[in-house]
Amino acid sequence: QVQLVESGGGLVQAGGSLRLSCAASARTFSSYFMGWFRQAPGKEREFVARLNWSGGATYYADSVKGRFTISRDNAKNTVYLQMNSLKPEDTAVYYCAAAAEATQLEARYFGWGQGTQVTVSS
Repeated sequence: QVQLVESGGGLVQAGGSLRLSCAASARTFSSYFMGWFRQAPGKEREFVARLNWSGGATYYADSVKGRFTISRDNAKNTVYLQMNSLKPEDTAVYYCAAAAEATQLEARYFGWGQGTQVTVSS
């Protein structure tokens, strides 16, 4: 099983940037697909981005495409989410999770971390 810990959230003005990190405990980290999800107040958790084991194949939600970049460093057991041109509607708790396949389905992911809060002020 994999255990994940997110970090890097904070308060930023609209138009600013943040980089989230997700550190994994499993030695098999490099074999997993990894994804980022987010949950805004009063809303369901939604898919943000995912990538394959090598980081060579990525997929993004339309709402973040062109602004967010997902990447990974398997030597450090860490996946990142670089967020640029942030908007108030990006405000949410951001979670990372692992999967055994390329999917946007939340139910297919496991090892959820505790999340990190991102707040974008207007």
